[in-house]
Amino acid sequence: MSKAHPIDPVEILALLDWTEYEELEFKAAKGGVPKSLWETYSAMANTHGGVILLGVENDGTVSGVADPAQIKRSFWDTINNRGKVSANLLTDADLAEVPHEQKTIIAIRIPQASRYQRPVFLEQNPLTGTYRRNFEGDYHCTEQEVGRMLSDRSEEPADSRILERFTLDDLDRPSLQQYRQRFASHTPTHPWLSEDDRGLLSKLGGWRRDRKNGLEGVTVAGLLMFGTDEAIREAIPQYHVDYREKLSTDPAIRWTDRLTADGTWSANLFQFYLRVIQRLALDLKLPFQLDADLFRRGETTVHEAIREALINALIHADYQGQGGIVVEKYSDRFEFSNPGSLLISFDQLLHGGISECRNKALQHMFMMIGGAEKAGSGVDKIRRGWESQHWRVPAVREQLQPDRVQWLLPMISLIPEESLTRLTKLFGAKFSRFTTLEVQALVTADLEGTVDNARMRQITGGHAADMTRLLQALVAKSILTQERQGRWARYHLPTLSGSEYKGRHSIHMANHSIHMDPDSIHMDPDSIHEKLLCVAASARRQKRLSPQEMERILLELCQGKWLTRNQIAELVDRNPESLRQRFLNPMVAHGLLRLRYPDKPNRTDQAYTVAKERE
Repeated sequence: MSKAHPIDPVEILALLDWTEYEELEFKAAKGGVPKSLWETYSAMANTHGGVILLGVENDGTVSGVADPAQIKRSFWDTINNRGKVSANLLTDADLAEVPHEQKTIIAIRIPQASRYQRPVFLEQNPLTGTYRRNFEGDYHCTEQEVGRMLSDRSEEPADSRILERFTLDDLDRPSLQQYRQRFASHTPTHPWLSEDDRGLLSKLGGWRRDRKNGLEGVTVAGLLMFGTDEAIREAIPQYHVDYREKLSTDPAIRWTDRLTADGTWSANLFQFYLRVIQRLALDLKLPFQLDADLFRRGETTVHEAIREALINALIHADYQGQGGIVVEKYSDRFEFSNPGSLLISFDQLLHGGISECRNKALQHMFMMIGGAEKAGSGVDKIRRGWESQHWRVPAVREQLQPDRVQWLLPMISLIPEESLTRLTKLFGAKFSRFTTLEVQALVTADLEGTVDNARMRQITGGHAADMTRLLQALVAKSILTQERQGRWARYHLPTLSGSEYKGRHSIHMANHSIHMDPDSIHMDPDSIHEKLLCVAASARRQKRLSPQEMERILLELCQGKWLTRNQIAELVDRNPESLRQRFLNPMVAHGLLRLRYPDKPNRTDQAYTVAKERE
């Protein structure tokens, strides 16, 4: 349930102009409660929550509701009807009448559903009635997305499942022996060390017996942590781990080091951890020496933060999701990315102290060798390590379609002198009159290419509404330029686009940035990006284009290259799922576009190009 503080009419009226404070949806409601409201309710609840304003047109014009009392009665009747809506997340404080001149707006505040409440769905069918929110629109969830939500709401952790017909022979015994040695070094007198391999695995959660049905065997956690390559691939086909290191400034050198499953080592999580943690800490210019067990002795808070970030990705990952574990090391930052969604809200993550782990047995295994925390302090340790060096605050991003979580740890001063010099040159004498918060926003835009509400909240710990006012005020003074609206609004310095910052510190924060397929495009990606933005300029400026004009733009964008629907949606500033249904699918059906994966049309990474007969 949402907190019981009442809706603030002043903040609601501010949303008519500032569409970023929370997820926001305007609905006219001229004929009563619109049917589409419930799709938006499901979508907001299953994503990050938000606000629906009834009696407001799409352009922000207030038309009002004719009978507020009737609207509210109808709303409560429906939301409490389990035949219509699976769960009512609201309290009385989440719905309010807001007067605006001589008219009335009804404000509905939708809280984010917890992992145990998702999916919130309509018409008693989660497979057809579940929605989520991407960019400004609501979209139908796929069967796979619903399945992930149902799995996350289970009281049984994802990694506790027993894998039928998998035995101790499917484990890499040297890995298990190495783990036992590190366990003994960390806690020499622990009674579990007297157990044989099967007994130790049972204590750790790597082997389990189901008392209800008598089934006994290796668990998902046991196989992920200690399994052989072949067994892991058989049981968990989506499993993938990848370490990439790029320390060279030579653009011709893509990676200076890379570690992935190539048959030369047992690519289970324990071996991946042992190899990657050494590589991550190797070049840090801080006093540190790994002990024989690769843990704690002589650790600085920075090394502890890096270790927590790595293990955080491993224990929170959805190993049925797409993309696998990706760890990247650059000269000025570390990036950790894992499949799956956040199990707590963004605000809970910022405040810390709350622990929700997708893979509790894996968490336990790392904890027993000194490498994980159960009390929700991992995020605090990451931040504390970075604060000790006065580096920029670590950033966390959540991506949809496919679900992924990324942590970025920049090794750059919070306010570098070279950035202040550039901004002083850009803004002249008035730069000295900017407030501390304004300077932080401008430095972030300078260093990271863009700045947004979420990033400012991570840096300052401020409230979302305050960050909106700050950023919008800078836009009003022509200090920043805004891209997009709503939760996904981004801001950059007016003289340079985000791509022009890539040569500075190369901290690419945007989840939806265009990454062209290197197999189909043989030229500078930044140049390609700028040309495509020019092609799509009219679509970005105008929300209402004729179907013929939109088709022309899409054909020109896809001429001679493969683009995914997310890439296309980024270019034309449209909702990806709506774009697919309204234009991309019909254009494929009419032979104007062709699919990269025609046998699997619903792949989330599906790409499009102009059909051969038109090339």
